[in-house]
Amino acid sequence: MKKNSLRIGLAIGIILVLIAALLYFIEPGPIFYFTAGWLIVIALLLWFGNRQLTLRLDKILPWNKYGNWRFFIQLALGLSYLLLLVNGIYYAIKVFLTDDPPTREQFTVMNVWGAAIFIPAFSLYFSLHFLRHWRKSELEVAKSQKESMRSQLDSLKNHLDPHFLFNNLNILSSLIDKDTSTSKKFIEKFAEVYRALLNTKSDDLIPLYEELEFIQSYMYLIHIRFEDHIRFEVTLTSNSKGKMIPPLTLQMLVENAIKHNLITEARPLHIQVLENSSHLIVRNSLFAKPTVDERNGSGLKNIEQRYAHFTDLKVEIIQTEDHFEVRIPLLEMGD
Repeated sequence: MKKNSLRIGLAIGIILVLIAALLYFIEPGPIFYFTAGWLIVIALLLWFGNRQLTLRLDKILPWNKYGNWRFFIQLALGLSYLLLLVNGIYYAIKVFLTDDPPTREQFTVMNVWGAAIFIPAFSLYFSLHFLRHWRKSELEVAKSQKESMRSQLDSLKNHLDPHFLFNNLNILSSLIDKDTSTSKKFIEKFAEVYRALLNTKSDDLIPLYEELEFIQSYMYLIHIRFEDHIRFEVTLTSNSKGKMIPPLTLQMLVENAIKHNLITEARPLHIQVLENSSHLIVRNSLFAKPTVDERNGSGLKNIEQRYAHFTDLKVEIIQTEDHFEVRIPLLEMGD
């Protein structure tokens, strides 16, 4: 409300300054007062009408959905409203406040003066309004995308919790009586996994070395469950470990490999984490379960969608007869 009052006051102030300047150079007469009144009424109604038009169009044609249509429709309606004001107010003043009826020549002069005075003012107003609302809509879209991505990450964590918790509590209960030392270390790694989940709750990207610390604790729990039937190998340079990835990306790829493959003593699952110049490569041996047909499930789609918010680099999926490979972009801090 205060901003609106300031804008109205500023508009009236500018008009009054223009009138005062004219009074200084010319001797006022009936035409001057007629013209001054005409200018003030049009300026106020132009501001009020365009504000109401903006509020209505914000509901019917929001900028973030109908950007191009909104631009041309509001521009056309605004100019039409301006011409209606210029001619309508002039006609009303001439008919109700003077004895001199309007003429075609006077209408022509009024339209010329109206165009010369108000179209530049309207263009400036519309340009500023367009930029402000376009920037606002872009920020809202970015905020919505970020909230969606965070919701996906929270969903992933919630998905991890019940299954992972249930399996590992069963393992822990069997270890306590058999091997006190191993059960104590199991509890430590178990706590590290959930501490990492809590620490990354609000992060969009984390350094790769943090994800590797998490996945090492996670893989310790997996190894206790599957023993030597899963082999996990990481071969990375120190330079790549400082680059960024979305949290839980490696965990999701490892989980997919375990979910979609038969794991036996004769055919152990081999998971490798490698790198090339721009991607982290997660490769696993392939001995697919016959009941699982989809390799590009919701987990991989989740990774692709999350990466799309940060880079144009694509998540690459490669499958051969004996291995399945996912290449995920390694991001710099400034990306």
